[in-house]
Amino acid sequence: MKYVKWLDEIGADDVHIVGGKNASLGEMIKELKDEGVNVPYGFALTADSYWYLLDYNNLREKIGEVLRDLDTHDINSLREKTKAARDLIFNAELPADLYEEIKEAYKKLSEYYGEDESDVAVRSSATAEDLPDASFAGQQDTYLNVKGIDNVVHYVKSCYASIFTDRATSYRHDKGFDHFKVGLSICVQKMARSDLAASGVMFSIDTESGFDKVVVINASYGLGENIVAGKVNPDEFIVFKPTLEKGYKAIINKKLGSKLTKAVYDENGGIKDVETTEEERFKYSLSDDDVLTLARWAVKIENHYTKRNGRYTPMDIEWAKDGKTGQLFVVQARPETVQSRRNLSVLETYKLKERSKVLVEGIAVGSKIATGKVHVIDTPEEMDRFKDGEILVTDMTDPDWEPIMKKAAAIITNRGGRTCHAAIISRELGVPAIVGCGDATEKLQTGQEITISCAEGEIGYVYEGKLDYEVERIDLSKLEKPKTQIKMNLGNPAIAFQMAGIPNDGIGLARMEFIISSFIQVHPLALIHFDELEDKKAKEIIAELTKGYDDKPQYFIDKLAYGVAMLAASVYPNQILVRMSDFKTNEYANLIGGQEFEPEEENPMIGFRGASRYYSDAYREGFALECKAMKKVRDEFGLTNVALMIPFCRTPEEGVKVIEEMKKNGLVQGENGLEIYVMAEIPSNVICADEFAEIFDGFSIGSNDLTQLTLGIDRDSGLVAHLFDERHIAVKRMISMLIEKAHKHGKPVGICGQGPSDFPDFAEFLVEQGIDSMSLNPDSVMQTIVNIKKLEEKLGR
Repeated sequence: MKYVKWLDEIGADDVHIVGGKNASLGEMIKELKDEGVNVPYGFALTADSYWYLLDYNNLREKIGEVLRDLDTHDINSLREKTKAARDLIFNAELPADLYEEIKEAYKKLSEYYGEDESDVAVRSSATAEDLPDASFAGQQDTYLNVKGIDNVVHYVKSCYASIFTDRATSYRHDKGFDHFKVGLSICVQKMARSDLAASGVMFSIDTESGFDKVVVINASYGLGENIVAGKVNPDEFIVFKPTLEKGYKAIINKKLGSKLTKAVYDENGGIKDVETTEEERFKYSLSDDDVLTLARWAVKIENHYTKRNGRYTPMDIEWAKDGKTGQLFVVQARPETVQSRRNLSVLETYKLKERSKVLVEGIAVGSKIATGKVHVIDTPEEMDRFKDGEILVTDMTDPDWEPIMKKAAAIITNRGGRTCHAAIISRELGVPAIVGCGDATEKLQTGQEITISCAEGEIGYVYEGKLDYEVERIDLSKLEKPKTQIKMNLGNPAIAFQMAGIPNDGIGLARMEFIISSFIQVHPLALIHFDELEDKKAKEIIAELTKGYDDKPQYFIDKLAYGVAMLAASVYPNQILVRMSDFKTNEYANLIGGQEFEPEEENPMIGFRGASRYYSDAYREGFALECKAMKKVRDEFGLTNVALMIPFCRTPEEGVKVIEEMKKNGLVQGENGLEIYVMAEIPSNVICADEFAEIFDGFSIGSNDLTQLTLGIDRDSGLVAHLFDERHIAVKRMISMLIEKAHKHGKPVGICGQGPSDFPDFAEFLVEQGIDSMSLNPDSVMQTIVNIKKLEEKLGR
């Protein structure tokens, strides 16, 4: 056949014949089928068929005349001209020989699947589509659940016409592509019945930070159009590639999306939206086994294209699960075009210099900050009112919105997830966006001055007024690292991948308390003894937070494991030192349900905290949950770079008891490389350093507590605050003594705190004493690396 190519006849070298989408489908069928990657079968109508239709009807000259003097910034003119071009193509006569080829190919495809008339997807595939330096994805049309030759032909013509959608036309014009040098091929492909199961999008790179060690999977019930269009907030799964490839069940994070609707087959052909059930909303749309299978496929596809292209090629992949057969399929794969082009030698960080009232929050896209005036727009028809530099606020976007999005300083939507249309385009344009806000169009008013911040992790915030911010750009290519290890203090999993770009030797302090208070929020004993809780209000809140968990303690284990895993993955294979919970009793009591389990103390700072809690009957069950979470991170996810640290361990005898307690809960020191450190923050840790070194694998100096307990100062008292000084000779002698004793036993010593970055003379003292590592807040790491390198050179190290 002249104009039809079966998918297994084409490959990646045939983009000029069948477009990027078809070429990629053919490449995967030919090269990855034997590796288990499933792709539904089908055929491509070559780009020659499109040119044939145009020339048969003398349309090139007519369309050229219609598009003369095109101004993509004049929204109304753009809309009129592109509609006229589409009408010319759709109303054109399809040549008889082309019709016969389509008819014969559709008949053969139906026979291949043992059907009279197969249900197919009719997809556009531009011949300049999905090149590494440009993304044409989603610009032309796709039609689902098409059945019967007359319908197939109807939608083939609709696809041909869609080469002149507003978005596609303006994109080509602005990128300098000649309209008649970009052809259109069409894919007619057997449908995967995901209307009876789930579908979605996955990336083999984190789309926000560019962190390349994860696969990010978005999933929702039904056909995939709703995820791509941003109509649903999907489930999200993050899989860690290095340990997945070692055979671990490496799903290091899961987030349940609301999934309020799903796209299903319409009995009259095409598709329709229906509401999901409450059971579906509170249940993940994919099993763990399916998530892992998809992630393995993503890695295989990425590896294949990386090898083929001779450079790292992260991929943007659409997938579907067939509800009839239970099979998974890849229905599209293209190169990711934003993060893969980022200059990795320059670290760019946005920081707010002030804060104000938070008006709206949602999912952050990108990591930038922008200010401007709100413009709430309900439909693309209102586009001509939008001015350059305003902030677009709307329910959701689709390809028709792209001309206006190019003018926006930032984008805010009510609906959508990380892979929705608004998120994809904002990344491409390099502007911040917050999607899935829920009620942004109600809470924000046109003309209102706001600041949109995507620089604070996975949650994006809309602040009242125009706030001051700064942008820091650091050239990493000239950075020389010192011999002293420079680590980060990092406890917020939401910014972990963002911080991974900072040169570091690991995380020297990951506070478990941050994850517990921010992500779990509930006292562990309130989950264990949920049925016995007397506080009805607390019980209601816990029931809401743990929806979907029949086993309440498992909620604590999972959430804590996911939080630590995200941190550990960000620095893998470098070590992360996770401190077991170190709340004081008053802080534990502030957790939901905590009041019923915590005593009131006169001085919680030196009371029932740290090691003494772990083996006490008053908290032993809670500590067991912490241990189970850490075991899950190491043994199930494979993140064996996680070392654990015991805070406020007053005596060596306490240390032995805690290690025994950990062993009871499956955390055995030395097993699978598990190291257990002790915080050196009490004078007894230094005085008995020889004994502690026999029990623990290393020391981490907590300079705040060590200073207050050495000098006898309540660091929370303003009356004696002027006496608090970690550079005092008494504290320095403590540190010096500890390093000497620890090194005698071959045990490493680090320090976690801002002292070395705030006081250059203190940093010099630590280097002179031979400290093994310093752990600082991420924003201090770069300057400290430079300073310590100079110090080492000065000292001849």
